[in-house]
Amino acid sequence: MVPVLALFVLLAQPPADPNATAAPDLVELTALDPGIRLDIRYATAHNFLGRPVYAEARAFLQRPAAEALVRAHRWLKTKGYGIVVFDGYRPWSVTKLFWDATPEDKKQFVADPAKGSRHNRGCAVDLSLYDLRTGRTVQMPSEYDEMTERAHPSYRGGSRRARRLRDLLRRAMEREGFAVYEHEWWHFDYKDWPRYPILDIPFSSIPKN
Repeated sequence: MVPVLALFVLLAQPPADPNATAAPDLVELTALDPGIRLDIRYATAHNFLGRPVYAEARAFLQRPAAEALVRAHRWLKTKGYGIVVFDGYRPWSVTKLFWDATPEDKKQFVADPAKGSRHNRGCAVDLSLYDLRTGRTVQMPSEYDEMTERAHPSYRGGSRRARRLRDLLRRAMEREGFAVYEHEWWHFDYKDWPRYPILDIPFSSIPKN
């Protein structure tokens, strides 16, 4: 039997992945392209926990993923839209907080901290679109972080326009090596995510680019 103290220490630290050998290189998304807008919900009370968990409204990805996101944003501009980011790199301790706060029947919408998250690796991004003409975030088939079937990228309900914009976002991201998560239209994983370690670096420790 694992001693209680040892078990607590084990669960309080991110898991190590021996296959993740790439050196982390987290970059701030708005430093690469200021046209990428931020709506960092976890720096506010406007999220499923109802309270802020980030001290700063910033968004980061590993450099190759960040550069791919910029390319997707610039392609979308030719269609009249821009990218608005809800979340990027997420410290592992925040993933654990989400897991502990989520009911069992909703666990498919959050990552298991025992395995780590692709957000923790700096290779996942939560995002939507904004209209370049109006500056407003577009309506999608569900709200961000909505834990219902409406959040699924294959959901056939909602308005035709909302589904079209959801699919346009997916097309833009897949062109640049991202894959959508099966339960969330807003969540995309970059193809190189297995190369990067699971991190628990606070935003305050990441240099401004």
